[in-house]
Amino acid sequence: MALTQARTMPGVLELLPLDQIAFQRMLDVIRRNYERFGFLPVETPVMEYSDVLLTKTGGETERQVYFVQSTGALEQGEKPELALRFDLTVPLARYVAEHEHDLSFPFRRYQMQRVYRGERAQRGRFREFYQCDIDVIGKDNLSIRYDAELPAVIYSVFRELNIGAFTIQLNNRKLMRGYFESLGVTDPELQTLVLREVDKLDKRGADYVRETLTGDAIGMTKEAAQKVLDVVQVRSTSLQDAYDKLDALGPGPESMEQGRVELKEVLGLIHAYGVPESHYVLNLSIARGLDYYTGTVYETTLNDHPQIGSICSGGRYENLAGQYTKSHLPGVGISIGLTRLYWQLRDAGLVGTARSTVDVLITQMDAAQLPAYLALAGELRAAGIATEVVLDGGKLGKQFKYADRAGIRFVIVLGEDELAKGVVTVKDLRREDQFEVSRSELIKTLRVELAQAEIST
Repeated sequence: MALTQARTMPGVLELLPLDQIAFQRMLDVIRRNYERFGFLPVETPVMEYSDVLLTKTGGETERQVYFVQSTGALEQGEKPELALRFDLTVPLARYVAEHEHDLSFPFRRYQMQRVYRGERAQRGRFREFYQCDIDVIGKDNLSIRYDAELPAVIYSVFRELNIGAFTIQLNNRKLMRGYFESLGVTDPELQTLVLREVDKLDKRGADYVRETLTGDAIGMTKEAAQKVLDVVQVRSTSLQDAYDKLDALGPGPESMEQGRVELKEVLGLIHAYGVPESHYVLNLSIARGLDYYTGTVYETTLNDHPQIGSICSGGRYENLAGQYTKSHLPGVGISIGLTRLYWQLRDAGLVGTARSTVDVLITQMDAAQLPAYLALAGELRAAGIATEVVLDGGKLGKQFKYADRAGIRFVIVLGEDELAKGVVTVKDLRREDQFEVSRSELIKTLRVELAQAEIST
């Protein structure tokens, strides 16, 4: 029988164990910081009803959705009833609407799960990837103050991840829509098109944006397009500079004034949260592509690696849950695309492999002494030391080689001599040295060695 070639589809990230541990530790850091700020865990199914999932997503997103259909339904020509989630925000809106009467508001949740998008297979773009979201959902209303809390959480996350200097960039869609209105662009759908184009400024450049703004689809005059370009290239250098640049925009329609007031309050509160001014800026080109954002929007980038693009984004949405309930459930959220972030950091040499989750390997010198090895392993595990026992024996050198390849730093040898003296031999494969320690002092000694090993990594 011919063998089937073992292969994975393009656009997925499949890691070797020590790389997976490094990835998992990043997940742990994110989860720990989310919980420090009082967010609660939620999970939703990977599949949602298509009509639920595809409300208010925009045409570009819908074209990337994976639909799910059984063989029987396919044979009968039925339309797909289910689809894989493409983000975690739309399923959250459905979740909150469905469980509204069982939740406490404001509802603060974090969610760390895989999502799926029909991305074109290319380097660094994934079809299956982890998103790590936090959102706050209010009942009837939600204070703009929550929009300032999320950047504070993100600052805490990336500071602990220690991946280099980063900047959280902020804008407000109300401000931008109001400014477009002052230029005569009053149609909300046309304003959405303009927002999508200016969001491409940093990637495609001013000439591209100018051409699309004055093209047939939008039809701006050259003068109006230039005014838009002048505004969306505004960047702040400090908190006071952000205030000054917002004031310099001049008066405008009510929505523009409301957006300006909201941005000022958010920026000031981020400062009150203790986020250094060097880590957040005003960037009036940030718009975000999804249609459901209505106010504050965020993007985060690494200062020394701009080619990576946004590593964290989100914003305020007023009407998303309105597709599922008559209740008004506004929210604000932000998301870390961890799979892409990890891949890019590893590709740039900023993240390496991690040490094994196994602390100690107990070798097998004599099969007759296996009960003694297992008893020792039980003592170590009871003390919180992750321990593996070699069960099938073999040459000692081969056992050491196994530990080294598996990333296990400390190896215990318990032979006849050690048993007779009441000691064990501990070999540190990284330092390439070994020492004897009494059984009574083994746990204490290993704890010290493991703590030092953790510091050194």
